[in-house]
Amino acid sequence: MSKFWSEVTRLTEPYVPGEQPKVKNMIKLNTNENPYPPSPKVLAALKGAVDGNLRLYPDPTADELCEAIAKVYDVAKSQVFIGNGSDEVLAFSFLAFFNQGEQILFPDITYSFYPVYANLYRLDYKEVPLNEDFTIPVEQFFHAEGGVIFPNPNAPTSIGLGLEQIEKILQNNPDKVVIVDEAYIDFGGESAVPLTRRYGNLLVIQTLSKSRSLAGLRIGFAFGNEQLIEGLNRIKNSFNSYTLDRLALVGAKAAIEDTAYFEETRSKIMETRHRVIGELRQLNFTVLDSQANFLFMKHGRVDAKQIFETLKEKGIYVRYFNKSRIDQFLRVTIGTDEEMNRLMEELATGILS
Repeated sequence: MSKFWSEVTRLTEPYVPGEQPKVKNMIKLNTNENPYPPSPKVLAALKGAVDGNLRLYPDPTADELCEAIAKVYDVAKSQVFIGNGSDEVLAFSFLAFFNQGEQILFPDITYSFYPVYANLYRLDYKEVPLNEDFTIPVEQFFHAEGGVIFPNPNAPTSIGLGLEQIEKILQNNPDKVVIVDEAYIDFGGESAVPLTRRYGNLLVIQTLSKSRSLAGLRIGFAFGNEQLIEGLNRIKNSFNSYTLDRLALVGAKAAIEDTAYFEETRSKIMETRHRVIGELRQLNFTVLDSQANFLFMKHGRVDAKQIFETLKEKGIYVRYFNKSRIDQFLRVTIGTDEEMNRLMEELATGILS
């Protein structure tokens, strides 16, 4: 700790990302990346954009990308905000819509960046305990003093809420912003984007990192009414007007427009997920019903940390959370069929035998 650090720096406990091992021939199932490459149209667009125009600043308003997203999601361009990954959009949202001295609500088992942002901005918050089955207790999010945020589907549990439940939360917080973090919505959940037409207090955040295989380009976006989007832009332009570079803008537009490839790859992931859940349950795993590109599971007799460490020794990386209530669970990203076959083989013939 340096004497030159500010008080904020000294008191900050930063987010710890999933392990990014530099190991050859590993199977990486710990950070919920898409196992399939980006659309060939994305790669072609990126190659075409590597030219002399890189000397120029990118479009600070990301107009072409906003138009492409608005067309695909059937909203007005003025209802779309673009950021450098959904994490940046979340960071701007905490600052734009939540006030110090007013307690915000999010689940106790959820995306671990939420308390980091709240602490960084000195926001009061309450972690609402999930139900025993890890579902979100909807009524506990009514009448929030400062606002509400939750992922749908939730992470790391993989369980989603239906639109009727989300509407109840919106209706019972008419004067506060409700943020729905839809990083994994494309793998079986029901998006709340259409609700933004009826609820002025709803902000929906999505990403291209998961379902469109672009974690390496860092593109996130949000949907809301024009006033919410204007608020985000006020915060963004107080930090950095150029949050996305020229290549990211080009690649993101190509990814959004290639809906056929998007449907093909996400369908593969969902089919693999369905198969593997059945196989894991036959091995005495409890697997929560997943609407995401990952599984949340525990074994009936073998310790989760032991499974985690043994898989790691074999070059298979999954995520283990040493936290209360979930320290016997593992989060496992859905990989290719070949990767998941290898995982199942190691579990069935080695670790659990």
